[in-house]
Amino acid sequence: MHTPKIAVVLPCYNEEGAIAKVIRDFRAAFPDAVIYVYDNNSKDRTAEIARAEGAIVRTELQQGKGHVVRRMFRDIEADYYIMADGDDTYEASIAPSMIQLAIDGPHDLVNCVRRETEDAAYRGGHRFGNLMLTGVVRRIFGNRVRDMLSGYKVFSRRFVKSFPALSQGFDIETELTVHALELAMPVAHVDGPYRGRPAGCESKLRTYRDGWRILMMILKLVRHERPIFYFGLLAGVFSLLSLILIAPVVEHYFVTGLVPRLPTAVLSMGLMIIAILSLMVGAILDTVTRGRRELRMLAYLQYPIFSGPDCATRVESARLSKDVAGHGNA
Repeated sequence: MHTPKIAVVLPCYNEEGAIAKVIRDFRAAFPDAVIYVYDNNSKDRTAEIARAEGAIVRTELQQGKGHVVRRMFRDIEADYYIMADGDDTYEASIAPSMIQLAIDGPHDLVNCVRRETEDAAYRGGHRFGNLMLTGVVRRIFGNRVRDMLSGYKVFSRRFVKSFPALSQGFDIETELTVHALELAMPVAHVDGPYRGRPAGCESKLRTYRDGWRILMMILKLVRHERPIFYFGLLAGVFSLLSLILIAPVVEHYFVTGLVPRLPTAVLSMGLMIIAILSLMVGAILDTVTRGRRELRMLAYLQYPIFSGPDCATRVESARLSKDVAGHGNA
């Protein structure tokens, strides 16, 4: 039984207008937490300001949020990790309830579901893209995660240390979600306010470019994690094309006994062979994927769940310690 070691991790790129307040807010919520700011080649004074506020500042030279998250997860040792953006759009005061929910569950992922408090919080394209992409992932991998692209999350140590981060940019949020779903991790949600960025801060998310990258990441994860579905779908498409092409050829053969459209028949046969090969590839890769998933599960199980007193118990223990100290002094 011990107090959890909490790390607040803030990936940042050009956030000098907001980072000081973000650090102060999280320090007020968790006075004993270690706050890390990972600067991703900022052109402004983000790192300087964060250092002046007492945060541990580190630099990731490879550009992109995925690179930053991979570096943070590799370098930092903690029982729980609070990850938030450095643009002051999330409410730090709900972090204690997220940590408590993670401990009580226990849950390996606690996701903040964004609730807009200002009209400027969401751009229209971002809102639609989030709903669409979250819906696609929920349909394919499971519906246990809401607001997949929220940047405010709490992770357990076993989640972080078993996560094979491969993404480079904002598609890291998709990979985090699928990792939790594929290993059937306990997941919880907390509704939290989501406000607009302070004056002078602009969103780093590009609606169409990053939306396309996230969609491509979803397709890649479907191929890696659901190969029998992915290649089975391709097999179905090729089979359908083959049958459509061969139908008039077969009909003409039964009427005349001749096959005048030999190239079409060869093409149809080739497409059917490709369909069969796709199905076989899917079956083989499904076995490989199962082995990879088992290795990730073994890495996940290397770390025991956190065992410690809840917040109420810690507060009561602190009060009793003060009472005992007071009686001793008396």
